[in-house]
Amino acid sequence: MTHRHDRALHVAALARVEGEGAMHVQVDGDVVTDVRLDIYEPPRFFEAFLVGRGHHEPPDITARICGICPVAYQLSACLAIEDACGTPVSEPVAELRRLLYCGEWVASHALHVYLLHAPDFLGYPNVVELARDHRAAVERGLALKQAGNAILELVGGRPIHPVNVRVGGFHRAPSPPELRALARDVLRPALDHALATAEWVAGFTFPDFTIDHELLALVDPVDPQRYPIDRGAPRTSAGRSFAVAEFEQHIVETQVPHSTALHGRLAGAGTYLTGPLARYSLNHARLSPLARQAAAAAGLGERCDNPFRSIVVRAVEMVYALDEALRLVEAYEPPDPPYEEAVPRAATGWGATEAPRGTLFHRYRLDADGTIATARIVPPTAQNQPAIEADLRRFVQDRLGLDDGRLTTECEHAIRNYDPCISCATHFLDLTVERR
Repeated sequence: MTHRHDRALHVAALARVEGEGAMHVQVDGDVVTDVRLDIYEPPRFFEAFLVGRGHHEPPDITARICGICPVAYQLSACLAIEDACGTPVSEPVAELRRLLYCGEWVASHALHVYLLHAPDFLGYPNVVELARDHRAAVERGLALKQAGNAILELVGGRPIHPVNVRVGGFHRAPSPPELRALARDVLRPALDHALATAEWVAGFTFPDFTIDHELLALVDPVDPQRYPIDRGAPRTSAGRSFAVAEFEQHIVETQVPHSTALHGRLAGAGTYLTGPLARYSLNHARLSPLARQAAAAAGLGERCDNPFRSIVVRAVEMVYALDEALRLVEAYEPPDPPYEEAVPRAATGWGATEAPRGTLFHRYRLDADGTIATARIVPPTAQNQPAIEADLRRFVQDRLGLDDGRLTTECEHAIRNYDPCISCATHFLDLTVERR
């Protein structure tokens, strides 16, 4: 190949990734010497906002961190505050929370699969162009997004930034007839759409690329048949396991000059990956029989190491989430009362759930009157940034022979595999390649 000095590529407006960021690639001769995922979106200071607020406020405040996965932030916050207050919630409350979380998984995964990621595999610049030739597929994706929103609206009060969640449970519990109507009119048709989605994405062509990072996800220590969504303890593919309350001893965050977001690493191990590939690889046996059948039919084994095939894993997780939502509706017992009162005390509490993009950790220290003294939130994308950069280094190294336009496009595709939530939601990514 012919090398050009001071070669630079710029992408002025990349949609289909959430947040604001850039990528810088430096090449010396035939070697990629530096890859940086530059995140320059201003810090949003949510942890600082929480200090001095009352212990009942985090679910409403943290929901505003992300318009796509607000439930993840709400429920992780609830778990941590309830842990600090020593407040156990009833099983009906816990199951209703899981149903709400299923709605978020369906809505988020449908958005990613159809609107953000599928255009890459089918050669379209965006979902509008995709819809011109694949209208039925896009309408199926929108129906799935609406199904997830319907759960969020009925259980959470509204589809974006739900208002029905509170520490200890819910302000109001839906009635059994409301949930039965939801299952009949929305969830059962949506399950058929999810199965069709898994079959559809399995037919895409995937580059031959595998990751070698340690994988981290929650594993339910109580119910070995429960796929992790709303609870669990962290475990890794290398056999490391620890309590949620110990996460700060194992996950080390550091500041890097090129990012306003912290970089997470495993103490003594380095980069790791959380998210759909990790959840699936560590919990494949915990999927429902229907979801396991969908995974097998889509060509997935018990582990998936190709980030490009993460779109297939997300489709399988949609099958699971809808199958699980129907099970939860069938077994539903309205919690009475719909919440447990969390009496404040001077203590520290920890919580973790599986956001669509990966494991999300919260920690709060309360004063005796319930005032929040300190808060810490570790989102999935912060944990995944070092792994994304490491993967991109190898990905670009194997494609240095491509021209500027093609290399840029393929780097964009590779980044979208991880569905990074840079603002935790991306307006554009600038790609710069310097060749020396």
